[in-house]
Amino acid sequence: MQTHGLVSIITPSYNCAAFISETIEAIQAQTYTDWELLITDDCSTDNSIEIINRYADNDPRIILIRLKQNSGAGVARNHAIDCAKGQYIAFCDSDDRWFPEKLEKQISLMKSKGIALCYSSYMTCNEKGDINGIIVAPKKISYNDILKDDSMGFLTCIYDATITGKIHLPTIRKRQDWGLKIKLLKQTGTAIGILQPLAIYRLRRNSISNKKLSLIKYNVGVYRSVLNYGLLRAWCKFLFVFMPHYLVKRLRIKITNR
Repeated sequence: MQTHGLVSIITPSYNCAAFISETIEAIQAQTYTDWELLITDDCSTDNSIEIINRYADNDPRIILIRLKQNSGAGVARNHAIDCAKGQYIAFCDSDDRWFPEKLEKQISLMKSKGIALCYSSYMTCNEKGDINGIIVAPKKISYNDILKDDSMGFLTCIYDATITGKIHLPTIRKRQDWGLKIKLLKQTGTAIGILQPLAIYRLRRNSISNKKLSLIKYNVGVYRSVLNYGLLRAWCKFLFVFMPHYLVKRLRIKITNR
């Protein structure tokens, strides 16, 4: 098929030996073949390195980067972005999967419409990989939208670095993915969504993103560190703007997946 530019896929990895093979193989199955996969290992203590090297030895598009000390997913992703050679920057965590046509559909749309930032709907699965839900993407998201509600699945995000330049994640330990989306939309103004689900997000019992209550202070931290809000303004934004939108979204998801 015709390609429209190299895609650099950013994958942080920490102790994901149980899932990393599925992630890599899903990327290798892409119908769009002009990509590089930058896996940054954040000092794993399992046999992730051995598994990743086995794939990298047989596919030169797979590049393993190893951090010298455990620094978190944000630092790992930024390190890979620095090393990326692609026109497009895409994100896929080491326990998630993509459908084969994901890159082809998103890159074709971005190229034909001159879009700088694109995302899609996605499915959810349990730790065993069984599909158990869907998150439906809005048709478009504006800068003001992303401040109210993080409604863009990070595993579906692709941005065109020739339009935006390389945009890095904020250097905060958690919720840095939302911070990056805020930074991107502040520059692009709008992102365009694809209704078709193009990825599968794995829900894990002990994952950081699954501990919603513990993330409250980090959500407030995004307003403070990325937008330079004062403490009172950040808490007001979270309590009276973010939370109402989040609760409505959760209700809509429950109804959709009923």
